[in-house]
Amino acid sequence: MDIRSYIDNGNLEQHCFEFNDEVVALRLTYPEIDQELNQIELTLEQLARSLAIIPRPQLKNRIMAALEDHINLDNLPPTSRYSNYQSWLKAVEHLIPAEPFEDFFAQVLQQNDQIAQTLVITKLNVPEEVHEMISESFFILKGTCTCTVGKEIFTLNAGDHLNIPLHTHHDIRIDSPYVIAILQHQFA
Repeated sequence: MDIRSYIDNGNLEQHCFEFNDEVVALRLTYPEIDQELNQIELTLEQLARSLAIIPRPQLKNRIMAALEDHINLDNLPPTSRYSNYQSWLKAVEHLIPAEPFEDFFAQVLQQNDQIAQTLVITKLNVPEEVHEMISESFFILKGTCTCTVGKEIFTLNAGDHLNIPLHTHHDIRIDSPYVIAILQHQFA
């Protein structure tokens, strides 16, 4: 076999784009082919890095939301505006008490040094409050509420997510018979 001719024919480059069993066998047999393939792979990796586009930070959230079709309560993702409320509702449905609900129910889902997530079911309005050290957000799974955040008013329905900025007064009015939500606190 003329190894130099085989290498110069483009077979190794083609193998890098379309796996080829013959090239794998030849790589194990001929050190020259192995060395040439290593160089081609390194060159392609350098080319890919030089042409790589850095995605917008929001893309990670959108990808994570798409992966949320099956939410694992033992490894919960942070909620965001891209979260799938139906997947979340399905994941926590076994924790939701049968109707009629008490006025307020809370079940901690996750708590660590970075985040706390709590399933909340409430018929009660939340009076004005402000957080100085904890970033708070709400992800509505069922029901409707109106949140006043500073001077802005937001009506939230199932699937809506709202971040509350630090040092901002806010309150919540329950507009439906009850609201089921994920209350999320992120610690600095």
